[in-house]
Amino acid sequence: MQQIDNGVQATRIEGAVWRKSRRSNPSGNCVELAALPDGQYAVRNSRHPEGPALIYTREEMIAFIGGAKDGDFDSLVG
Repeated sequence: MQQIDNGVQATRIEGAVWRKSRRSNPSGNCVELAALPDGQYAVRNSRHPEGPALIYTREEMIAFIGGAKDGDFDSLVG
């Protein structure tokens, strides 16, 4: 299994299938996520797909998505 560290060049993550939210806008201002074979998740900037990817555990993604759904981060973009 491939060892993937935070900040790895996103194009070096073998077999990653990147997904973009349906809420993304046409100008490309969004992030993309990919599920990794070891149960972790990679996140990259869609405007810089060759740039670095941040790697998160399943538990970290569950906490983040739950917080986003609950509005915990709304004040950051409002």
